[in-house]
Amino acid sequence: KVTAAAQQQLGRLWHTSNVYMHPGIGPYMEKLCSTLPPPLQVVFLVNSGSEANDLAMLLARIHTGNHSIITLRGSYHGGTQATMGLTSISTWKFNTATASGCAPAMCPDVYRGLWGGSKCRDSPVQTTRSCNCHSDTGECQAREAYLSEFRELLLSAVPLRLAGFIAEPIQGVNGVVQYPRGFLSEAANIVRDRGGLYISDEVQTGFGRLGSHFWGFQSLGVTPDIVTMAKGIANGFPMGAVVTTPDIAACMGEAHNFNTFGGGPLACAIGSAVLQVIDEEGLMQNAEARGTDLMLQLSDLRKEFEVVGDVRGKGLMVGLELVRSKESREPLPPTDMHRIWEDCKEMGLLVGTGGIFGQTFRLKPPMCISQEDVDFAVAVLRLALQRHTLRKSGEV
Repeated sequence: KVTAAAQQQLGRLWHTSNVYMHPGIGPYMEKLCSTLPPPLQVVFLVNSGSEANDLAMLLARIHTGNHSIITLRGSYHGGTQATMGLTSISTWKFNTATASGCAPAMCPDVYRGLWGGSKCRDSPVQTTRSCNCHSDTGECQAREAYLSEFRELLLSAVPLRLAGFIAEPIQGVNGVVQYPRGFLSEAANIVRDRGGLYISDEVQTGFGRLGSHFWGFQSLGVTPDIVTMAKGIANGFPMGAVVTTPDIAACMGEAHNFNTFGGGPLACAIGSAVLQVIDEEGLMQNAEARGTDLMLQLSDLRKEFEVVGDVRGKGLMVGLELVRSKESREPLPPTDMHRIWEDCKEMGLLVGTGGIFGQTFRLKPPMCISQEDVDFAVAVLRLALQRHTLRKSGEV
């Protein structure tokens, strides 16, 4: 259906900038905004997630009159010169954070972080590491410790100059890292109290991938001031968007913003078809059902293999972290990770890797996968892990 929509539009008109209004742009923007809560009702269309986050930075800075933007360590927000300052993962080769006015806060990683918190993450699979929660008050000591560090950064690094805070609802490139429940909503409140804006990067988490909600921030109980999106927005076609409030959008009257291809008729036709297919084929519901089963099956691998340290995620955004041992949590060496990865590829399963040590397999399959696909993926991973165990024991 998406291909047919693209072919039809290609036969009519496919190149014009958003300066020249065409019949598809208005209906598409209305359809996109219908998935978002008010007052997020103003759309800027661009070509990629990097461009979207670049524009979000500009909006935050112009609207607040400030410059500093907080990000989280381990985050990935793009590859342009400006967004490289937001990207804060140690394996990244070049970082312009200081020059670009961006400061990374401690990542509240509930598996590798100083204070844990895994029992408070939104996931059907829990690990044994305590988060020191008080069930009677709902207080999570791990969350409060991470928030304390967050407040300290704001006081020491960006006093009175805070433009905004950007975060992924679940970190993608860093290995599907989830935070203690309530961390992001409280961090957003802290930033807003200091005059900054909260930007939710939904490039990987949006469009129903997390299963329970169309947007990742909706599962966290907080509405951002700016939302950025790309990737799934057009099923692989180069497209991105920034959605914000009328009040924040109005500040662009003080700046120049132009995108030759952003919002062109071909992109809008494809984007509209994507929204239609997600709804008609129940892909968000499929992501929740298949993703939950995938994580539950992967949790069995955690019980079977010493090298499977953690299983985490939500919907069809799943991480499988490999370690030398569950006790040490020391990352599995890159050579071992690569061998397991190659074994999976040879058996017909393609997975991504992530994390600051490259120690996590990232499973983010198409949202239309079947139960048979899930079963096949787990079977291949089990065989690859068995081969690894035999190699280490000298039997292979």
